[in-house]
Amino acid sequence: MLFELFAALISGIAVAGIAMSLRWMSRGRLPKWIVPAGAGISMLAFAIWSEYSWFDRVTGTLPNNAVVVWKNESHSPLRPWSYLSPVVTRFSAVDQATAQRHENFPDHVMIDVMLMARWEQPARIKVAFDCERHQRADLVGSSISIAQDGSIVGAKWIDVAEDDPALVASCKRS
Repeated sequence: MLFELFAALISGIAVAGIAMSLRWMSRGRLPKWIVPAGAGISMLAFAIWSEYSWFDRVTGTLPNNAVVVWKNESHSPLRPWSYLSPVVTRFSAVDQATAQRHENFPDHVMIDVMLMARWEQPARIKVAFDCERHQRADLVGSSISIAQDGSIVGAKWIDVAEDDPALVASCKRS
């Protein structure tokens, strides 16, 4: 966030400098207000570009086997343009390269889910999916373990829709 603030300020200073040069080259024919207006417009344009390009920039850095399974699009009165085109502020992705199966439970898959949010550190959590029963269990907490036979002990299974994107992406066999 601090980087983006500095980048917006540099953008404003650069455009203000260009506007001042244009005023000087025109020998004062251009109005004085063009300098602060240009700086303000450039900082606003940078902020809008940064918000709308964040999702594409971050998904471009994900591993090749990562599949985006959910994204949050938001609007805000502080960003009136977001009512025309919502801004993606958070998303989750499944890293299919981390899928693990146990021979005793072929319908279960344990996989990493990446949680990304704007201006926050990314998080990776282990999640188990029961592909046959359409269930999910988050494998966080000290009370969860994997038994000798491969079963997951202490997990709370949650029913999910059969067409849930995370379930579909996780259960897909490569």
